[in-house]
Amino acid sequence: MSESVWAVLPAAGVGSRMQADRPKQYLPLNGRFLLEHTLECILTYPRIRKAVIVLSDEDPYWPQSHFADHPDVIRASGGTERCHSVLNGLCALEGIANDEDWVAVHDIARPCLRHSDLDTLLSGLGDEGAILASPTRDTMKRGVVGADGTVSIEHTVDRVQLWHALTPQVFRLGTLRAALEMALADGFEVTDEASAIEHSGGSPRLIAGRADNIKVTRPEDLALAELFLSQN
Repeated sequence: MSESVWAVLPAAGVGSRMQADRPKQYLPLNGRFLLEHTLECILTYPRIRKAVIVLSDEDPYWPQSHFADHPDVIRASGGTERCHSVLNGLCALEGIANDEDWVAVHDIARPCLRHSDLDTLLSGLGDEGAILASPTRDTMKRGVVGADGTVSIEHTVDRVQLWHALTPQVFRLGTLRAALEMALADGFEVTDEASAIEHSGGSPRLIAGRADNIKVTRPEDLALAELFLSQN
């Protein structure tokens, strides 16, 4: 694959589950902001031309980042939900990128991404794009909520066809923009970019990635991220 690749990193969330005094992307991780590890991985990957970081307009921390004035970083305004932020990030590439270029959307809170996974993902792209994913290893249960709020097992789910969706998720810029616009117009709840592509009739590929490409969501995830980064 020789076409241009751009990155979009939604980073406008507040990360309330971290119970911290600031958004999780600005928590300290090995002496740096968490988001700086993510950006370094993306910006040092030779096939990515530029990265769009989508931030809240009221973000007071970004100017303190080492990447705030980086020539290959484009800032865009965040939206109400992730899908709005990603769409804003795609629109920020107007006049710079072509609709046929590839866009890699990556969670800013996944600082442990490795270049080897990017190699695997980009080499495995189909016409409808692809996402990094991890095959489910655990026994999976479908729960049912009772009247008293307790959850009981309804049945065991066959895990053979179940995957954990990771990021990056890579699609043609024009295709992803149109899919997100369609999903929003239809009132469809988009939980990731692949959901929008699926809603528009596409079938992205699943590319097996490393399980240590974790998303920092809860306080205990920071310790794991520190461990994985120290091993990278």
